[in-house]
Amino acid sequence: MKEVINAYRTQKINVDSFLKTFINSLPRNYMDNSLEILKKNRFIQLMYGVDSDFKQSTPVISKKESDSSQIGNDKSHYFIKLQLDGDDIYISNPYIHHKTGKASLSVVQYVDSIYYVFDINLIHLLEDLKLIEYNSFHDKVKRTIYFFGSTMLAFVAIALIAYGGYIFFTLLFSLSTSDFLHDIFTSIISMTLGLAIYDLAKQIFEHEVMYQSFHQTEDKQYKVLGKFLISIIIALSIETLMVVFKIALDDASKMLSAFYLLIGTTIMLVGLGWFYKTIQESTTKDDC
Repeated sequence: MKEVINAYRTQKINVDSFLKTFINSLPRNYMDNSLEILKKNRFIQLMYGVDSDFKQSTPVISKKESDSSQIGNDKSHYFIKLQLDGDDIYISNPYIHHKTGKASLSVVQYVDSIYYVFDINLIHLLEDLKLIEYNSFHDKVKRTIYFFGSTMLAFVAIALIAYGGYIFFTLLFSLSTSDFLHDIFTSIISMTLGLAIYDLAKQIFEHEVMYQSFHQTEDKQYKVLGKFLISIIIALSIETLMVVFKIALDDASKMLSAFYLLIGTTIMLVGLGWFYKTIQESTTKDDC
């Protein structure tokens, strides 16, 4: 939503100029031609008229219905800050529409003692003006896929955490196990991986399903990747520690293999540190 409003603010002069030209190009008998106007211009969500006493004088007409229930209602609270320009037109600041939940603008034109109000879908308007790239069908398909994928990842994570808990409680009630050290580390690794995968699923669900933006910021992707890598490195570090202990207790001649594993984990940790350092430097340059 923020990207839509920022795109509008960046091109506010051009967008407002287009809206004024567009409104002036419409036939003056707006309400009689409302269905045709709404059909030809998808960015108009609804329209209605308000008289000079700020009482609603026409039905609220949208693409799906005509609502006459609010005729006669006082609309003066919407017109407190109304300041018409030389063309008797007023364009509001962006807001979230109470009916559609979309980023919107209101355009008001004063004609023959009637204030005609047009509620504009800001997303569709900017898309039609080629100021943003947005495809509602593609967005719905992508959200559905991300929803299904993140949900399945969450189930996998819960299964891993449950398995780790199962192993741990089994050890508590059966301390005579032949390989206590191996089982306790397996429990820790299983729960750590489960938490890592769950955190990844949560990040995907929040950013791609609930709060999808129109512009994919690299910073967001880096945060998701970074948090996942941290969890994986923690799990690998625990696995390395387990291998070192097992080799030390069983066969010290295999310690070289454990050393290689330790070196590999260390390289990943150093790589992650370099990754974060590079991202911070890039972010600082962009801010400058």
